[in-house]
Amino acid sequence: MGQEGFSILILAGGKATRFKSEVAKLLHPLAGRLLGEYVLRTAAAAGAEQVYMIVGHQSEEMRKAFARPGLEFIEQKEQLGTGHAVMVARPALEECPSGMVLALVGDSPLLQAETLQALVATHRKEQAACTVLSMRPDNPTGYGRVVRGTGGRVRAIVEEKDANPAQKRIHEVNTGILCFSRLPLLAHLGELSSANAQKEYLLTDFVEIFNRHRLKVAVHEAPVGEAWGINDREQLAEVSRTLHRQKAMALMRDGVTLTDPAATYVDLDVTVGPDTVIEPGVNLRGRTRLGSGCRVGPYSTISDSVLGDGVTVRPSCVIADSEIGAGVTIGPFAHLRMGAVIESDGRIGNFVEIKKSTIGRGTKAQHLTYLGDATVGAGVNIGAGTITCNYDGNKKNPTIIEEGVFVGSGNMLVAPLRIGRGSYTAAGSTITENVPPESLAIGRARQVNKQGWARERQKGKGQKPG
Repeated sequence: MGQEGFSILILAGGKATRFKSEVAKLLHPLAGRLLGEYVLRTAAAAGAEQVYMIVGHQSEEMRKAFARPGLEFIEQKEQLGTGHAVMVARPALEECPSGMVLALVGDSPLLQAETLQALVATHRKEQAACTVLSMRPDNPTGYGRVVRGTGGRVRAIVEEKDANPAQKRIHEVNTGILCFSRLPLLAHLGELSSANAQKEYLLTDFVEIFNRHRLKVAVHEAPVGEAWGINDREQLAEVSRTLHRQKAMALMRDGVTLTDPAATYVDLDVTVGPDTVIEPGVNLRGRTRLGSGCRVGPYSTISDSVLGDGVTVRPSCVIADSEIGAGVTIGPFAHLRMGAVIESDGRIGNFVEIKKSTIGRGTKAQHLTYLGDATVGAGVNIGAGTITCNYDGNKKNPTIIEEGVFVGSGNMLVAPLRIGRGSYTAAGSTITENVPPESLAIGRARQVNKQGWARERQKGKGQKPG
C-alpha cells in the first residue's frame, strides 16, 4: 500500500492514575476481554499495515498480554506525555512502511474500524498534514474544544481550563485520536515542547505547529460516544453496561431468550445456541459456548466452558474450564472446575463438586459429593456424601471407577484406587484397596452397642437424663 496505506500507533504507556490501581489501565478486564484488546482488534479490522504499541508501566505484563503477529512494542521508560510517546517511537516511524500514521489512545473500546477508515479517507481527501478525530457530545465539559477556522480547518485545540466563554460554548471536542502524514510528522517532531502547565509533550500541540508552518489540519467527526476514553472505574462500569446490553440484544435477535437482559451478563466472546433460556443474575464469561435448547438458572456463573445441546444448569452453580455433554443436568449449587468433563445424560446434583475429573455417560452424582482427579465410567451411581480422598499431603492421586459401579452413600474412596466394573461398595465404607469387578466391598469398623452406657454416664454426673 505504501504512501496510500496507514499504520497505527497505540499510546498505552501510562499508569492507571485515576483508576487508583497498580495494574496498567489496559490490563483491566472489560466484558470478558482486557481493555487494551479492543483497540488492537479495531486496528487489525481497519486494515493497518503495521501496528505499534507504546508500553511503559508494567511493560512486561503488557507484552505478554497483547503479543501477536504484526504488533511491534516500543518502550516508553518515562511517561512524559502523548507527544513524548511519539518521540520515543521515532526510530520505528522512520522505518514505517506507510504514508500515514494514526495515533490512537488505547482506552477507547467502543471505537469502530469503519470510523478509522473514514478518518483516513478524510485525511487523504483533504491532503492534510494532520486530521483530528472529533465528536460532539451533548455535554462537552472536561474536553478540549476544537476551534475551526476558514474552510473548516482546525485552528486550535483549547483545553477547557484555557478556554474563554465563547470557546466553552463549542460542542465539538477532541477525542485524542489523530491521523498524520508521516513525513511532516517526523519533520516537525522536534518542535514539541514541554513548556506548558502539564510539563508534558502534548500531541495536540501539532495543531499549532502545523498551522504555524501553513500545513493543513483537517477534522473528521466520529459518531457521538464511539470515541469515549475510559479514565476511571466509573466510566469502565458505564462502558461495561453498554457492551453487555449490546451483547444481550444480539443474542435475542439470534433466538436466545434472556428473561431479564438488564440483569444478565454475557461477555462478548461467548456464543449461545438458539432456544436457550438464560435467567436473571447469570454470568457467562470468557469464551464460554452454550448449545441450543439449554436452560441456565438464576445466579449461575459459567466461565470458559463448553455446554452441549439441551443442558440444564439449575440455580446458583459455578462452572469453570469444564465441558458438559448434551442432556446433562447440573445443580443446584454445584461446582465444576479445572477441566471437569461430564459426558452426555449425566446428573450432577446439589452441593456436588467435580474437579479435574471425567464423569461417564449417564452417571449420577446427585448429593453432597466431591470427585477430584477421578475417572468415572458410564452408568455409575455415586451415593450421597461420597468423597474421593485424592490428596495424601504430598501429591494428588487418581481414582478410577469403572462402568456400572454402585457407590454407596457416605463412602470415603482413598486414592490411588480402582473399583472394577459392576461392583458395589457398601454405605458408610472407607475403601482403601482396589475392588475386583462384580464384587461387594465393605469397609466399615465393627459396630459395638454398650447397653445402658448413657444411663450410667448420667448417674456418674449426678444428673437425670433430660
